[in-house]
Amino acid sequence: MNKFMLNETSYHGSGAISAVPEEMKNRGFKKAFVASDPDLVKFGVTKKVTDLLEQANLDYALYSDIKPNPTIENVQNGVKAFKECGADCIIAIGGGSSMDTSKAIGIIITNPEFADVRSLEGVAPTKNPCVPIIAVPTTAGTAAEVTINYVITDVEKKRKFVCVDAHDIPVVAVVDPDMMASMPKGLTASTGMDALTHAIEGYITKGAWELSDMFHLKAIEIISRSLRDAVENKQEGRDGMALGQYVAGMGFSNVGLGVDHSMAHTLSAYYDMPHGKACATLLPTVMEFNAPCTGEKYREIARVMGVANVDSMSKDEYRKAAVDAVKKLAEDVGITLSLKGVVKESDLDQLALDAYNDACRPGNPRDVSVEEIKELYKSLM
Repeated sequence: MNKFMLNETSYHGSGAISAVPEEMKNRGFKKAFVASDPDLVKFGVTKKVTDLLEQANLDYALYSDIKPNPTIENVQNGVKAFKECGADCIIAIGGGSSMDTSKAIGIIITNPEFADVRSLEGVAPTKNPCVPIIAVPTTAGTAAEVTINYVITDVEKKRKFVCVDAHDIPVVAVVDPDMMASMPKGLTASTGMDALTHAIEGYITKGAWELSDMFHLKAIEIISRSLRDAVENKQEGRDGMALGQYVAGMGFSNVGLGVDHSMAHTLSAYYDMPHGKACATLLPTVMEFNAPCTGEKYREIARVMGVANVDSMSKDEYRKAAVDAVKKLAEDVGITLSLKGVVKESDLDQLALDAYNDACRPGNPRDVSVEEIKELYKSLM
């Protein structure tokens, strides 16, 4: 039996944020806990939504103690702030950091026995849905607005841990490309490649099946034709990436990912490397490693990425063509496919062990050992 979970409601397209006040009112919410990172507050992005709340005479409290790789402390402080402000819903505005922090806060508020944030790692046996979340992404990459996953950084232990909980999915997703227009080129590129990684890993993961394949192939197609234009801040590209990353999230949230994400989580925990950049840097190398266990799927990846004459290619040829198409896209948007100067030789053993123990690793289509993960890291140094 396969289970598939999506938002109750989602809005898409330019101006979609106008739906936020109406959703609050229709659901009977009186006060929102607005979680958004400091830069979005500073540059007025968060204000686009809070202005709408004020115009609709809806009360809110702003929480912005959120780091790019959100920490246990960010969550603990958020739980305290939520309790003090008397809110009855959360509006998460931002990238994965704001939404992941919101999910953890919302889960702990309704499941106080999990107040120790570390206890949420893996598949936590929570009993209650989290505080209702309205998610407004400002990056086109994580798709956290439609997933049941979130990732928190344990600074003390230098590791990121993945939490998977069907109770944390936002009830409403508001995917407005206009909220993403202020992303600089580098962030657009790295988050976009994160979205591509979601789509490709979700397509080849052990848990993949026909329904998830449909979403992932379409996401690969949309992302590969849109990302270059999005990096140049062209509206058509922004619109495409807003949709493509969401479609990828609809799939991978329900079937899992693979060792690329396991390795990327560890890079972010050790070196504070942006998650999307870590995923993108690893993707072609991990695809090459996984190729023998992917059947004919790389042919379809190559096809939707615009490679011609794939049906006349041998298996080795279309697998190489798929990897080359990913490399070309990464290079075109300015991603450096190297970990030189990032990873320390002395960290490799622990990096590999932590990646092996990450919750995403078991879904990888090819079984992988700690030593093989170590060699994958080394190949990019």
